[in-house]
Amino acid sequence: MFESAEVGHSIPDREYKRELPKLRAELLNTQYALLKDRKFPVIIIIGGVDGAGKGETVNILNEWMDPRHIHTHAFGEMTDEERERPRMWRYWRALPPKGRIGILFGAWHTDPIVNRVMGKTNDAELEPAMQEIVRFERMLVDEGALILKFWFHLSRKAQKKRLQAIEADPKTRWRVTETDWERFRVYDKFRKISEAALRTTSTGHAPWNVIEGSDPNYRYLTVGRAILAALKHRLAGDRPAMTRSAPLPEPALDGRTMLSGLDYGKTLGRKTYRSELEKYQGRLNLLTRHKKFRDKSLIAVFEGADAAGKGGSIRRVTGALDARHYQVTPVASPSDDERAQPYLWRFWRNLPRRGRVTIFDRSWYGRVLVERVEKFCSEEDWMRAYHEINDFEAQLAQAGGIVTKFWVTITKDEQLKRFREREKTPFKSFKITAEDWRNRKKWNDYELAVSDMIERTSNECAPWVLIPANDKYFARIEILKTLCERIEGAM
Repeated sequence: MFESAEVGHSIPDREYKRELPKLRAELLNTQYALLKDRKFPVIIIIGGVDGAGKGETVNILNEWMDPRHIHTHAFGEMTDEERERPRMWRYWRALPPKGRIGILFGAWHTDPIVNRVMGKTNDAELEPAMQEIVRFERMLVDEGALILKFWFHLSRKAQKKRLQAIEADPKTRWRVTETDWERFRVYDKFRKISEAALRTTSTGHAPWNVIEGSDPNYRYLTVGRAILAALKHRLAGDRPAMTRSAPLPEPALDGRTMLSGLDYGKTLGRKTYRSELEKYQGRLNLLTRHKKFRDKSLIAVFEGADAAGKGGSIRRVTGALDARHYQVTPVASPSDDERAQPYLWRFWRNLPRRGRVTIFDRSWYGRVLVERVEKFCSEEDWMRAYHEINDFEAQLAQAGGIVTKFWVTITKDEQLKRFREREKTPFKSFKITAEDWRNRKKWNDYELAVSDMIERTSNECAPWVLIPANDKYFARIEILKTLCERIEGAM
């Protein structure tokens, strides 16, 4: 992969000066067309060997285009805040919105490669990291992003010469560090591992462009031309085909679903409820303050039928927690800023640090529930969401997250009873809306969507817990008990 980048490509100054004005004008015009169109973001990945001109190229791109509409991020060592969340968290936060260009200097490929080169990981750990990147980039492309990846390469001889030249100049000496020379000493290993990683992550939807970095004229024009051509093609309507999931299972012939088979007759007396509430709230409080929980986080997802009692259950959970260490995230229709990003972006932003709790009142499952049933997204979007959600939750669990998902459900008759009660009770009337009645008319469609969701997204690392909630007391205690058991099992 790197052989062609060691030929010694160069462009004479005369040709460079002749080409540059036209290229800059076209890039700028195309950038403004992208901004006006606002249908997709552009993600430019800059990676490669030290001294190959990565930083200079980033600066040139900001000079050639309007930097006000470019998000430039350089990733170095992880901060404490980043270490306490899944590895990809800091990259999700840097994604550009639709209509903008994001230049990511040292993005998600860098750490796995460098860690393998420096002996911090082995081949068995590198391969899953590369496959995670392939899935991540596929998801971004499916969400509409244009990904352009540039790897700047130098031969061993050229890299040594380049580093020595930078170090010899008093004005640029500061740019060469001991880390740069340390990596140079393992050049052959870095090259071998980088080439294997690039082969794995160079795909039809997000291929790598390997750029020979010795000649500034060559690398600047080559990168600029590649960006311009890709932007023009995409603005003209060309894009990779979207990913589809496997077909959904056929509905049961007898019409029964996972929800219809639950025992809705389970109840708990008021006296027993009060005793159990005190018991499990106390247990949950101690567990979340335990020293072993400092290396974990709790992500509790509450989904369910309208009027099933999610809010009341959440209040019983938060009543057991230190207010400084939890956050309740209510999920409604996405804002304009959220619509400009990949679907999962707004949920990644709200993930808890280690030792903390985040409760999602509604969640990322909206795509395979309300968006599916109400046709707010295409079938391709919600079909592929199952895989993306499973991958997302696996990353949370791998980073120490205790992912617990509750489907709080009631019978159709019980829902009607609660709707009517809310309409008659002044301090509850705000809870019932025209949308609730509209959703009720699609009860069967939602029940089928829920069954498909549970079938495809309940697994060992993030199981669904079905809570029959015709009796609110029973449901609340079951939820508290489940949370305690999940935390104890993880610790």
